[in-house]
Amino acid sequence: MNNPQANNPLHGITLEMMLHHLVAHYGWETMAEYVNIRCFQFDPSIKSSLAFLRKTPWARQKVETLYLMSLDEK
Repeated sequence: MNNPQANNPLHGITLEMMLHHLVAHYGWETMAEYVNIRCFQFDPSIKSSLAFLRKTPWARQKVETLYLMSLDEK
């Protein structure tokens, strides 16, 4: 049977896992430069970022793109 998620690098990766990886890899300041959103710029936290990104598809897309970019850098 053909698995439609076989080529999806985000399959099985939660938004919280992405954020923890990005914070460890870039830090909040650099993340805020790449993705210009307030929850990365002012008093950043995983909890506030998750709340915002779950409600804002365009911002989540940018975070997913940044995550994929960080994987390519390794």
